[in-house]
Amino acid sequence: MTLVSVLLESLQRPTIGDVLAELMMFMAPLWVAVVVGVLVGWSWKPKWANLGREMLDSSSVSNNSSPAPPTASASSVSTSIPSLNSLKLQLPSCISWIGDDGIGKSAAQVAPTVDSDCSSSQLKTENSVVVAEDDLEHLCRLVEVKDGGPAWIQMMDRSTPTMTYKAWRRDSDTGPPQYRSSTIFEDATPELVRDFFWDDGFRSRSKWDDMLIYSSTLEECPTTGTMLVHWVRKFPFFCSDREYVIGRRIWESGRSYYCVTKGVPCSSVPRRNKPRRVDLYYSSWCIRAVESKRGDGQLTACEVLLFHHEDMGIPWEIAKLGVRQGMWGAVKKVDPGLRAYQKERASGAALSRYAFMAQINTKVSADYLRSLESSSDDSSEVETFGSSEKPMGRNIPRLLVVGGAIALACSLDRGLLTKAVIFGVARSFARIGRRL
Repeated sequence: MTLVSVLLESLQRPTIGDVLAELMMFMAPLWVAVVVGVLVGWSWKPKWANLGREMLDSSSVSNNSSPAPPTASASSVSTSIPSLNSLKLQLPSCISWIGDDGIGKSAAQVAPTVDSDCSSSQLKTENSVVVAEDDLEHLCRLVEVKDGGPAWIQMMDRSTPTMTYKAWRRDSDTGPPQYRSSTIFEDATPELVRDFFWDDGFRSRSKWDDMLIYSSTLEECPTTGTMLVHWVRKFPFFCSDREYVIGRRIWESGRSYYCVTKGVPCSSVPRRNKPRRVDLYYSSWCIRAVESKRGDGQLTACEVLLFHHEDMGIPWEIAKLGVRQGMWGAVKKVDPGLRAYQKERASGAALSRYAFMAQINTKVSADYLRSLESSSDDSSEVETFGSSEKPMGRNIPRLLVVGGAIALACSLDRGLLTKAVIFGVARSFARIGRRL
């Protein structure tokens, strides 16, 4: 009650400046406590905390010949908030990582298994293909806004001289927030953009993305172009890294490319305590030629329609705030990377294995795609910016409180319930400041 009375007294100051000053003084001790707690947690760690994991790791290594991905380390520190993960795909090559147990682990690439008839146990799960025609149908409905989901609410509209970007979000009743974006690159072909997003080898050298710290191709099919890949993604210092096992495949219709990537089960990659496995992951896009914004009527630009959602294991409200704050910072790095890729391909550089696999597509007719789209009458809405947007200035107290909640919630490794409670309490306090 004392804490609440002090907070209410602060909110009764005559001017907004006095209120902000009081809130800053109120929040400062909490931030100091959070920072001290994080530093103490990093500096003090009993040796017995790693005994169980070391025994599991040693047994896994003895039973599995494939190299292990890098484990989470306190030396891997990032200061950015989580952003759209689908736009952050980089692999720094030839990096050695030191795990919590002090053993250096190499992130060397694994030679993929090539199966000519694509009938292996990894590219099929319980007699079903990892990425199948149903996935193409679902992506087509998303592209044509006929999936029957909630309305898309626009959250961003930004541009540069050579790139235009728009983003939307919608909330699902049963899953994490879903994102839709349209990125138009000037003077780029759909084929080049397709290879660019598929080429993990170029991403390992180009430095335009800093979240993917480990990647390997587990298996590939030279007939359909289906690939099974293993990623480990770096998150900010207050969250542990995340691990993904992803199946991906491309369908071609004329000069439009439907690229599906999604999380799939894989028994050959054992689960570990760290990095944490992300099972629910969907990131797919449609790449097609569009008219340039120069208005000359020529299809010299390329549009990428992206649809993305994943359950990273943190409260969805925190994830939404992180995505909104970090989205443009991640997106604006893509265009320089694409231009560098254009120059490398124009110089006659050898085609990488990833780009080669990106060119193995399953061809479908436009009539077939129309039949998939017309099989469902459910339609969604795409909204644009309106007068309902609130000025940023009124949300300063809210950002202070919610920011503190993010640092505190992600620093505690006590499960989603604890984090959700912390964030819920902070959001309740933020509503008071938002009414000022």
